[in-house]
Amino acid sequence: MRSVLLLSLLATCATDLLAQTESMVVRLSPDDPVMARLDDLAALPWIQRSAFTTDTAAHNVHGFAAEQVPAWSERDVQHRLAVLDERTPFNLIYNKPVQAYIDLYAVRKREMTSRMLGLAELYFPLFEEHLDRYGIPLEMKYLAVVESALNPAARSRAGAVGLWQFMLPTGKLYGLKADSYVDERHDVYKSTDAACRYLKYLHHLYGNWELALAAYNCGPGNVNKAIRRSGGVKDYWKIYDHLPRETRGYVPAFIAVNYIFSHHADYNLYPIAPAYCAYEVDTVQVCYPLDLAAVAVLTGGTVQELRELNPTFKLGIVPDVDQPVSIYLPKDAAGVFVSNEETMRYSYQAAGAAATPAQAATPIATEVAEQKHTVRSGESLGSIAHKYGTSVSELKRLNGMRNDMIHPGQKLVVKRTNAPASERTATAEPRSDNGALYHVVQPGDTLWSIAQRYQGVSVEDLRRLNAAVEREGLKPGSRLTVRVPNG
Repeated sequence: MRSVLLLSLLATCATDLLAQTESMVVRLSPDDPVMARLDDLAALPWIQRSAFTTDTAAHNVHGFAAEQVPAWSERDVQHRLAVLDERTPFNLIYNKPVQAYIDLYAVRKREMTSRMLGLAELYFPLFEEHLDRYGIPLEMKYLAVVESALNPAARSRAGAVGLWQFMLPTGKLYGLKADSYVDERHDVYKSTDAACRYLKYLHHLYGNWELALAAYNCGPGNVNKAIRRSGGVKDYWKIYDHLPRETRGYVPAFIAVNYIFSHHADYNLYPIAPAYCAYEVDTVQVCYPLDLAAVAVLTGGTVQELRELNPTFKLGIVPDVDQPVSIYLPKDAAGVFVSNEETMRYSYQAAGAAATPAQAATPIATEVAEQKHTVRSGESLGSIAHKYGTSVSELKRLNGMRNDMIHPGQKLVVKRTNAPASERTATAEPRSDNGALYHVVQPGDTLWSIAQRYQGVSVEDLRRLNAAVEREGLKPGSRLTVRVPNG
């Protein structure tokens, strides 16, 4: 009975607040910051080319067709928010601004909401662990959804970066380093820890989470001014009109995300799985220079994959560091890396790493050739793999597939070639020229790996015969002298 009375009271309070906010501007403009983050997520190459799909109709608990968006009354939404509000220290009220953002996530940006529901599987376990450690309500994990749409590479027009959208000065204040090669605002662990410490400070400053959220977005100075202009009252909705425009939608968007992530199935929304879930990504600690392209060659991954998992390293290079840093790898790749770490460390140094990080990261012009197959009725991944002389696991890797399900008409990549244009006709085989033996340098080659290919050849031999390597480094497509007559 007490619970029923409490829900009734909360609904009445929400109705009163709704009446107070009827006059608020709730039409979301195209340049709304929250909408901009969703558009940025949609523009990512790994989202645009993703092979993942979701069959919402197959799992629909309400019987709606996949393209249908169920419509719920204000009373339904109010009641659901009242139930959520009972479980959290946040004030999850219902009003017109909140409804505007519910519509944004549930109707206008449905696909991106499904993407974020999937990405939550990767990031939320980490967020919750840190929030719990600092004694912050676990619902604060939804702040990163509003801030960055769970895109660790996100960058706002104002220069805020990463999952938690730190500006450079604030990031440095909370220990996040940034220079030409590394930007720790992109680091998932370090930025999450910094965000928790900053939020803890803001809550101590204002005594309630809504004002802490507002201050996180626009800074304590702007919130303090809004409080003064409102007569000193510390209530988000009473200082609403005095906040910067982009911050007015901030708390309503946060409330809407709480609601949508709890009731996505009621809107026929289901997660689109990300390439990697939290349990499929591992970290390794390194304290020496490292090229992610070389790691990709060693572990059988792709450079794009590793750079997307490690946006902290702006040029795809781990520079020489004073303290160990984390790099993120698919779990299987992490095992391969650890088993071959000494080889990786030595080969990078043997290759000169004579090139500076900037030189090592200079992009190489590439041409990507893909062979595709259109799935016919009755075909399986096994039959397609047999036809093209490959394996089911390779097909799944090339197409980012998490299961064996395919459907007629679907286009599958069955072979991909990614090599510098200069070596499209070159091979890694040695070549003879006037009696000398040469090796055509391939992407990922190092002096150490090349020496291993030729009996009796050492790294010192290669350096002695190829003095330019010390100055210029290894360049894919160039010829490296391996042995000279009687040499």
